[in-house]
Amino acid sequence: METAPVSAFRHIPYMGVIYVVAEAMKLGFTNGHPDWCNFGQGQPEIGEMEGAPPRLRSVALEPIDHAYGHIGGTDELTETIAAHYNRLYRKGKKSQYTRENVSVASGGRLMLTRAFASLAETRLGYIVPDYTAYEDMIQYHQHRLTPVLLETREENGFGLPAADLARNVDDHDLGAFVVSNPCNPTGNVIEGDELAAYVRTARKKNVTLLLDEFYSHFIFEEGGKPGRSGVSAASHVEDVNRDPVLLIDGLTKSFRYPGWRLGWAVGPKETIQTLGRAASAIDGGPSRIVQRAALEILEPARADQETQAVRTVFARKRELMVGALEEMGMRVSPRHGGTFYCWACIEDLPAPYNDGETFFRKALERRVMTVPGVFFDVNPGKLRQGPSPFGGWTRFSYGPPEANVRMGLERLGEMLREG
Repeated sequence: METAPVSAFRHIPYMGVIYVVAEAMKLGFTNGHPDWCNFGQGQPEIGEMEGAPPRLRSVALEPIDHAYGHIGGTDELTETIAAHYNRLYRKGKKSQYTRENVSVASGGRLMLTRAFASLAETRLGYIVPDYTAYEDMIQYHQHRLTPVLLETREENGFGLPAADLARNVDDHDLGAFVVSNPCNPTGNVIEGDELAAYVRTARKKNVTLLLDEFYSHFIFEEGGKPGRSGVSAASHVEDVNRDPVLLIDGLTKSFRYPGWRLGWAVGPKETIQTLGRAASAIDGGPSRIVQRAALEILEPARADQETQAVRTVFARKRELMVGALEEMGMRVSPRHGGTFYCWACIEDLPAPYNDGETFFRKALERRVMTVPGVFFDVNPGKLRQGPSPFGGWTRFSYGPPEANVRMGLERLGEMLREG
């Protein structure tokens, strides 16, 4: 017999990674436990790392830090972020970002929440698989937003070719399009001419691009080499105040400070003002203390040292994981790309390991955490019925330190060999 709810609150299930952690905790997992391998984690390793600058361990506070700050971030930090983008992506361009093109929030999800809350009534394109949190963020606003799924194919690395985006904008009368780039979970990267074409479509057809660039410096080349630089649509924007392109990033991934909860958006001044008005109702603005600490992290020489070290170390871990998963009989798609995830098809593994949920449960018995692929089948309002096409897929994170990644891969190999 069902019991009556104890309050007026609705039931909200955990999203992918949080669900994984909650289930693992029932079996004794705690963060940092040396005998667990968290291939589900959505954060990079956070300790001292080969080639990276020392981890920041202290911050000096000023009396003003005890007061509320500006809703969109301090002048010092927004100016620093604007300069960061101009230095990396806009050298020689007439149109440059200023602090008026930057908004700061307490984390990436909060900035995304501001962005979705700020969209007018429109048709919003999205793809699958993609970041799990988009589902509820879109669903919360379905009285204004009409979600439109745009089909992707494995042969394209589950990415949407620029020509397909342009065609879908016309066919579905899209007003906006959201995508993570590099993509969580697949690692697909839109870059070069393709990314330039995305921005051109936004400009010519007046469709707003919401580009979640949180993995912008986790870029790897074929053959396991680290990328030479990060990737951002900021390189292809013509006029920073007219092109309808909003870039969302932060310290969480590329700078390895997830616990600081500091994210930002970069885009047209008018859009940034709108985000600030939304923030006045949603969250009230970010911590001054964290913003003061962020100034040191984004100092140019330090920032470049960190992001180059990230690409070097994580390129090596990616090759390690891809090779091991393929040896176990999985298919990693795409083979090369970005982020610190491998998106792997497990359908050819022997039963019962060829199902993402079962694989997850079996791996937990070995103290290894994975994320079933169905969590990335973004489906606002659960309007699409039937089984998910990603039941035979799993996301593996090589965010943990290399020794822990090796231990987890060895355990998975033993699990499959022992049957």
